Amino acid sequence: MNHSTLGLRYAARSDVGQRRPENEDAAYASPRLLVVADGMGGHNYGQVASATAIRVLSEAPLTGDPVTALEDAIQHAAQTLKGMADANPALNGMGTTLTAMLWDGGGFALAHVGDSRGYMLRDGVLYQITHDHTLVQSLVDDGRMTPEQAAEHPRRSMLMRALESTGNVSPDVSHRAAFAGDRYLLCSDGLAGVVSPETLHEMLTSVADLDQLVTTLVDLANRGGGPDNITCVAADVVAGGYGEGHPIIVGSATLDQGEGTGGDVPLQTS
Repeated sequence: MNHSTLGLRYAARSDVGQRRPENEDAAYASPRLLVVADGMGGHNYGQVASATAIRVLSEAPLTGDPVTALEDAIQHAAQTLKGMADANPALNGMGTTLTAMLWDGGGFALAHVGDSRGYMLRDGVLYQITHDHTLVQSLVDDGRMTPEQAAEHPRRSMLMRALESTGNVSPDVSHRAAFAGDRYLLCSDGLAGVVSPETLHEMLTSVADLDQLVTTLVDLANRGGGPDNITCVAADVVAGGYGEGHPIIVGSATLDQGEGTGGDVPLQTS
């Protein structure tokens, strides 16, 4: 296959949900870069963290090796948050999750920290391609809790790793080959924590139009109670069109900029 003929189609949507006063999620989608960030920190400083992460990554040169370029941009985002917190101590403790994919025409550099998620639909099978950096996931990994118990645990959102104002960040980074027909979903836990993998599989499989898909997914999370902000980016790998399309910015990043792991295990879908 001639990877240079591959391109991306993409769509993004963010919603405050049903119970939060402000939207601290942000997302960015362009022909090369897909990002979801879910901010935290109290006093709406999560908005600052997520919007800053989106701004830094979207403005980064992202040249050369895609994995190195993406990791360098994330380290720069961490130092930017630290500089902001050093200048304004009220911002100490702010942070954000970050799940990002940098397209190189034949595949992606994937970087991830926190509990936002990346999924891939390939040949009708849905895979989770990120690993949650949460306390409950570490207990599942150690065999001390079942995935079902983790999904219901009252502290399931307690993060072990994030992009924080300390300036320290340790994302999972890898490179993944892509093929025409692949479909990707990046989302905050406001979607993944409410809509089941079975329903995600059904929607990703059955809803062809990407704008309709992200709208449907946000609506499903709101109908499920919308306990958190809801953000998703969906992208299809298609023949042709590499480098075409305008960036999409949603969520808290619009306040900042203006509108505009190992082997994958198939998720149970039966």
